[in-house]
Amino acid sequence: MRVGFGVLRALVALLVLAAIVAQLATSVRIVAGKGGDVAGFVVNFFSFFTIESNAATVVVLAIGAVLLLGARTDDPAWFAAFRAAVVTYMLTTGVVYNLLLRNIPLPQGTTVAWSNEVLHVVAPLYLVLDWLLAPGRVPLRRRTVWGIAAFPIVWAVYTLVRGPFAADAVTGRQPWYPYPFLNPQTSPNGYLSVAFYIVLIAAVILCAGYGVVWASRRWRGGRALPGDSATA
Repeated sequence: MRVGFGVLRALVALLVLAAIVAQLATSVRIVAGKGGDVAGFVVNFFSFFTIESNAATVVVLAIGAVLLLGARTDDPAWFAAFRAAVVTYMLTTGVVYNLLLRNIPLPQGTTVAWSNEVLHVVAPLYLVLDWLLAPGRVPLRRRTVWGIAAFPIVWAVYTLVRGPFAADAVTGRQPWYPYPFLNPQTSPNGYLSVAFYIVLIAAVILCAGYGVVWASRRWRGGRALPGDSATA
């Protein structure tokens, strides 16, 4: 089990990395061909929650592969929390994309079809299965969820503050937001619609986070933490 999942983690990490590089390279080539701002595009590209979550996936799977192939039995606490956060973000990415964005073309150049599916479907599904089935997972306290929520909050603030000043790399048109539903100028009710979607995504992240933490404690007989309580 440990060797099998260790090798699988390494392979999926390479697949996700290849998907990110393939989409970035294709988009940069298109932007450059149109005389666009390549540096600005790269910043925009890495402002997508999907890309940031998948980049974190590469890191967590690479570290996880090393841990499984090593002598240690249980994951260290810091890695368990980090892994739980990335699983939550990728689960959220998969849910939000397939519910809200599946049929909306994203402004990142021509989408690489296989890369798109890896980043939005394959990677989220694998991380969830890995969380449930791979050995080494340790139980987490419920308050870990609030740590998990920290990065999405920072990302949302960064996106809303940067959006009015950011520009499309090809047209130079402002504002620029990574996702259409975060743009108050194109949303049906402006900032009210944006606020609704942010609250909705926050709810998905919190529910996913609680589910991930619950699974660490209960799935396959996860042991209870010493002195743990319902609110710990």
